Amino acid sequence: MGSKTQLRLPMIDFSNVELNPSSPEWKSVKAQVREALEEYGCFEATFSKVPLDLRKALFGALEELFDLPLQTKLKNSSKKPFHGYVGQYPMVPLYESMGIDHAPNPDKVQGFTQLLWPEGNPNFCKTIQSYSEKLSELDQIIRRMVLESFGLEKYMDEHMDSTNYLLRVMKYKGPQTTETKLGLNSHTDKNIVTILYQNQVDGLEVQTKDGEWINVKPSPDSFIAMIGDSFYAWTNGRLYSAHHQVMMRGNEARYSAGLFSIPKAGYIVKAPEELVDEDHPLLFKPFDHVEFLGFYYTEAGQRSPSALKAFCGV
Repeated sequence: MGSKTQLRLPMIDFSNVELNPSSPEWKSVKAQVREALEEYGCFEATFSKVPLDLRKALFGALEELFDLPLQTKLKNSSKKPFHGYVGQYPMVPLYESMGIDHAPNPDKVQGFTQLLWPEGNPNFCKTIQSYSEKLSELDQIIRRMVLESFGLEKYMDEHMDSTNYLLRVMKYKGPQTTETKLGLNSHTDKNIVTILYQNQVDGLEVQTKDGEWINVKPSPDSFIAMIGDSFYAWTNGRLYSAHHQVMMRGNEARYSAGLFSIPKAGYIVKAPEELVDEDHPLLFKPFDHVEFLGFYYTEAGQRSPSALKAFCGV
């Protein structure tokens, strides 16, 4: 599995970066983003557009959500893999999660809220929607910077319009021991970009290209931005999609929220021709993300060292 290291993920400050490529900070931060995603596949980000009071309210909302009875949480169902309630798995007994599709959309979050709280819960609804909407701007900045850094501005509108957002909220129970216990298996994300935020209970570990594991200890003010397999494929392997896992110890529960930009059903993920040449031969055939997710959750997909290569590798 490789050894644990004292390496830290790159830290990038987006606090003064507007969604505007002509702003003075844009060029410097863009270079940092490209380098971090090539080398680590992820980085730590500070982003002041999500204020402290909203971040605190988020964790209050997550505690309230996961304290609901199991039968209520099971109402969060979806035909799309990993979009509904996940829990009660013997292999990962500490883990449970729920999915809020189209989380920046007020009507969609209202529908999710009414499903679980028929009497209404306006504070929960407002917190989730506002948090997701504000954080989606960071996702858009990162993706725009990546495309611009490769000189692919002509694909910008198509790329930005190709995704929806899913807010995946997670709880890892404290194992009530000082021994390290598995919270979530090693995996790569399958989407475009994931932006994680957690309470101050550590557990996230990220694997480097060399196979070493970094214990990620983000500050209370920072997010973890991470590339998924679909963006890795779209950039023809120019960016790195990192394996990561959660390992738990102690008594406290770990809460985290991941905002996932996900290719829409029917959108074909295909590397631009500008990123394919003699030095960078095509790695993956064009694919539908929803079909890829379906394969990932089959026995063959779970067994494969790389579900992406098994599904559509050239």
